[in-house]
Amino acid sequence: MVRILTVEREYGSGAASISKALADRLGWKVWDEEFTRRIASSLKCEPKLVEQREERLDSMFYRLIKTFMRGSFEAKTATAGLELLDAENLVVLFERVINEISAEGNAIIIGRGAPWFLRQRDDVFNVFLYAPYAEKLRRTVEGGLSQKDAEGFLETVDQERSAFVRKYYGLEWPHRPLYDLMINTEAGDDVVVKIILDQLGRLNNCTY
Repeated sequence: MVRILTVEREYGSGAASISKALADRLGWKVWDEEFTRRIASSLKCEPKLVEQREERLDSMFYRLIKTFMRGSFEAKTATAGLELLDAENLVVLFERVINEISAEGNAIIIGRGAPWFLRQRDDVFNVFLYAPYAEKLRRTVEGGLSQKDAEGFLETVDQERSAFVRKYYGLEWPHRPLYDLMINTEAGDDVVVKIILDQLGRLNNCTY
């Protein structure tokens, strides 16, 4: 029986709204912002700091700071939080939190490499959401960003995710064999939600 739904996504494809709609129908919990908060709580830092570092490689500036600070008198205090927030440590934390969430069940996990970490489980259904550029731009602008900012995020976010996955999981992103379903969200949220629920209902032998 499927108890966990993972939702990987291209930036701007509507994962947040689609996941919320699915959660409302299923009575499950969405792990996106709450996932970030759980990581931040374990690190005793602000969620915003974690959000800025999730699913992206350490910047050159960030790596240089760590390199120059290591071995210095101030290192123990100045880099304590910095070390915990680097990409390598976040990958370890992602896996731990994803396993904790999966043990609870009835969860929708957005991103964070969940399809990879849960690939050996038989109670997981993995979905990948994508859309044409124009559709992603429309959704992103309607979400409150300016045209310029939306174009900037569309140009960089998925590139960063791809680089992150390649470095830490050794895969090209998206790695199609990981997913049970890949959907073009240009069809609209209602259509996407219905397709996913139909598949879950078939697997769980019920109707949602």
